[in-house]
Amino acid sequence: MNAKLVFIAIGGNSLIKNKTLRTVEDQHTAIRETVQGVADLIEQNFQVVLSHGNGPQVGFIMRRSEVARRETGLHLVPLVNVVADTQGSIGYQIQQSLNNALAGRNVAGQCVTVVTQVVVDRDDPGFEKPAKPVGEFFDEDQLAEIRRDYPDWSIIEDAGRGFRRVVPSPKPLEVIERPVIESLLNSGYHVVTVGGGGIPVVRTDEGLEGVDAVIDKDLASSLLACQLNAGLLIISTAVEQVALNFGKPAEKPISKITVAEAERYIAEGHFAPGSMLPKIQAALSFLKNGGLEVIITAPEFIKEAVTDGRGTHIVP
Repeated sequence: MNAKLVFIAIGGNSLIKNKTLRTVEDQHTAIRETVQGVADLIEQNFQVVLSHGNGPQVGFIMRRSEVARRETGLHLVPLVNVVADTQGSIGYQIQQSLNNALAGRNVAGQCVTVVTQVVVDRDDPGFEKPAKPVGEFFDEDQLAEIRRDYPDWSIIEDAGRGFRRVVPSPKPLEVIERPVIESLLNSGYHVVTVGGGGIPVVRTDEGLEGVDAVIDKDLASSLLACQLNAGLLIISTAVEQVALNFGKPAEKPISKITVAEAERYIAEGHFAPGSMLPKIQAALSFLKNGGLEVIITAPEFIKEAVTDGRGTHIVP
């Protein structure tokens, strides 16, 4: 493992601070803040690979597309293309912001974005049971209107934070552009890749074909981080630490746990599906395949998490 290569998975929700700060410009501002911690690591001679979530952004684009169809008859944008769109738009903001931060510090290095396809199984059970939350949170009193306007949507309660639309989320199997990413890293670049978990594709007799789904970005990040031999995986999210009994009176933050302890907490039902659970599962997969450490924390604590032990640290 390369102890100086850090894979940082930036959560889509951590890029949207709250319901009043969710425009494209607000997101860019949040990214400018987020990359300061990334630049801190680069300044300490780490090389970074970055991925990012896209759940809220995918939901916004899909709803915008559906409103445009209803109001003007304009064609819908397929979900697979929406994922590709977010890779370009969010990747652009990350690479520009990080490059500006490095230049402002007179630190050498350049970040580039790779539009990335990820192979999934056409028969993955995730296609039958949509479970990946996308888009904004809705209050209970909004549900009747949403279900009237969008009868085809699957909607669930998301970790006590409100109701959200869910879409299929198959398991990532293979990163198509991995050789390109390795070449860029070998040339000294920092790379944004597997944005939103990657563009989901299946293999056919004619070649690759995109499918409508959103891959969990933490699982895709864990897969690629292992293949790139990164020593450290940082999963950035909206909270400083993982907690037991999240949102309950007995909530208890966790500073450090082992793989065995994390597995016990999963069995006890402490981590919400579609929220913290896939992050913990991604961490365990990374550690079981040779990773040295996983840190889960909010973006503003990335530097302190690496240097001073903030956040939640998961170790073998």
